[in-house]
Amino acid sequence: MLLNFKVKNYKSFVEEAELSMLAAPKQKGLDYSLMSGEVGRKKFKALSSAVIYGPNASGKTNIIGAMEVLKSIVLRGNILNPENSTSPNAALSNLELIPNCYTGLEPVSFYIDFYVTDADDQAYRIQYELEAVFGAFMDDEYLRKILDERLTVNEQLVFRRSEEHIEEINVGPIKKYFSGANANRLSELKEIAETGFSRDELFLTNGFKLIFSPSFAKLILEWFANKFTIIYRADSIHAVRLLASSDKGKLYVDSAVKEAAEIFGVNSNLLGYMENEDKDKDKGKGKGGASLYSVIKTDESGEYGVIKAEDFESYGTVRFVNLFPLISRALKNGETLVIDEFDASIHPVALMNIVNIFHNDEVNIHHAQLIFNTHNPVFLNSNIYRRDEIKFVERDDETHQSVMYSLADFGTSGDKGVRKGEDYMNGYFVNRYGAIKDIDFTPLFKEMLGINKEEQL
Repeated sequence: MLLNFKVKNYKSFVEEAELSMLAAPKQKGLDYSLMSGEVGRKKFKALSSAVIYGPNASGKTNIIGAMEVLKSIVLRGNILNPENSTSPNAALSNLELIPNCYTGLEPVSFYIDFYVTDADDQAYRIQYELEAVFGAFMDDEYLRKILDERLTVNEQLVFRRSEEHIEEINVGPIKKYFSGANANRLSELKEIAETGFSRDELFLTNGFKLIFSPSFAKLILEWFANKFTIIYRADSIHAVRLLASSDKGKLYVDSAVKEAAEIFGVNSNLLGYMENEDKDKDKGKGKGGASLYSVIKTDESGEYGVIKAEDFESYGTVRFVNLFPLISRALKNGETLVIDEFDASIHPVALMNIVNIFHNDEVNIHHAQLIFNTHNPVFLNSNIYRRDEIKFVERDDETHQSVMYSLADFGTSGDKGVRKGEDYMNGYFVNRYGAIKDIDFTPLFKEMLGINKEEQL
């Protein structure tokens, strides 16, 4: 499970932005939505969900984009531009778009803190930090370099690398994954690792993985690959069902998706997945080259036709049916699911039920998490979300810099305090918490239409 994420000098976030999934101290209520973890003798409580509010262009999606960029960097093991990417996140393919456009050559830093268990159910709290210089904004010729990289396990530093050296290596916290014979050769192994040192390659996925502990590096990489799912843009969700058969032209109906669609309200026709005839032509339509199709009754004789769902169904229906397997997989595997505009085109009743499932400790038995941004105020409800689960992003009109904070940061006392049971929605719309703008297009349209105020009077 994700415990914390921080980023600095990423797009609109010049100062460090923090998305904490740890329960705020002294925050009480809705305890069934909390998840517990323990490493050694230290216990912690984590949030099962978080909702992010803020006006358009405030930076909400930038936080999600930063998560996806870090995931991509870790999985490929370098800070170079990837050759192929189907993500709509342009900064993932062109890392020169990451730095804030006003800060010059300031480094970009990422920090992630997560909790994972291995095959023997041994728990590890892993903190990974990366600081690198990507050049100035849009400078695609800059020779990028990693300035600092650190791996901490169960609050003990495992390695730290600087721009040119491995500053420290300690295999104590991961001795289960490191043989005693190799422990006696740490200095020698460190020298070997430094011979292949590269300014733009991660030590985690190169020297550490190849020389010190392939199995522990694999544990980390598998979490990023399989337990940290990020949907950068709402309209980028496509069919993700892996077909059981590779037969072209064969429709596959997932029984769970079929039942979910019926509960959602799709009762008039069947929905299924079919492998694309030309995977390259439909590039990006999902894993396994699958697309969603509607099965339509064409006449009274019982004849049926098949048509792409996006050409027949509403956007909300297609989006829900493509979203459901992601939610299902997250709950089954204990994933952290991060979604941009989770609520787009889906009825609030369906959304609320999904949120409640993540909050229900009797159903969410594998400790899955749901993080999303939204403009829908329906979640600003003290009976649904704790104060520490409600996050805000605000962007300054003069500096164009974004900041992120939690409703729990306001405390419970004083003029700006937020008390238990307060009407969060009303407080938000009267601008008690910030992250909202007073928008009035009337003067603009009057000018466009040539309406003179004096003539009206």
